[in-house]
Amino acid sequence: MGEASVKTLETRTDVSSPTVTESETRPGSDRALLTRLRSPRRPRIWFEVLLIAVSYWTYSLIRNAVPEQKAAALANADWIWRVEHDLGIAVEKSVNHAVDSVTWLIVGMNYYYATLHFIVTIGVLVWIYRFHPGRYAATRLILFATTGVALLGYYFFPLAPPRLMSGQDFVDTVVVHHTWGSMASGNLKQMSNQYAAMPSMHIGWSLWCGLTIFAVASAPWARILGLLYPTATLVVIVATANHFWLDAVGGTLCLVFGYLVSRAWYGSLPHRLPRHPEHADPHPASELLNRFRARA
Repeated sequence: MGEASVKTLETRTDVSSPTVTESETRPGSDRALLTRLRSPRRPRIWFEVLLIAVSYWTYSLIRNAVPEQKAAALANADWIWRVEHDLGIAVEKSVNHAVDSVTWLIVGMNYYYATLHFIVTIGVLVWIYRFHPGRYAATRLILFATTGVALLGYYFFPLAPPRLMSGQDFVDTVVVHHTWGSMASGNLKQMSNQYAAMPSMHIGWSLWCGLTIFAVASAPWARILGLLYPTATLVVIVATANHFWLDAVGGTLCLVFGYLVSRAWYGSLPHRLPRHPEHADPHPASELLNRFRARA
């Protein structure tokens, strides 16, 4: 069994190649096809752009198609608020009011909430695609699985954000400061499900970005920034009254699920896979399509 040496975080990590039997490598066999599907490959830009666009459109469509159960969402928000009080972590209102008193800071956080969620996530995807193509598919799978499982939370546990709670005096910072950008407040609120706060994908995605950068980047400053990004995002989602602390826990659990799915499929965490893929032959998905056509 061969050993593939992978350079990660300026160190060398030995990753054992999976044991492959003769039947699994026989051309045309189902096991051989599955093995090829699970092997890191060089991504194709046109396919990735199309896949990400269609996936996000589908995610948004399903998320916004979940019925806006206002009564249940407000009741769940009251329950979450009571649980946090019992745990001694219900400080969201204090953070919200303190940051709201500094206009330039809260306005900056409003724009942060509305924009970096997409900009940084896409930037990390492009970076991994360009400089770590062998790890790209596994890293992308984590993001997709994390986002997909979040839909279950939106459906089964509708939750109003703190800013929509009745009688709790949270400040809706986008409305108060007339800030552009958030689809959760103001004129754009009709375009987004207002009661899909659990889990927080701002945390799920930002933590994915941060851990990916930390695991793969070699520059210490980049790794530090990677860890600071989800930390700053946590402060922002609370200060803008868009999420509870426990929403962030939900987003983190979704990310754990994403890592488990990727680990199960590729047999390793992304940063332990080869930086550059070994396979350059046509993608096995094309073979699957050809088989389907032949049987039809």
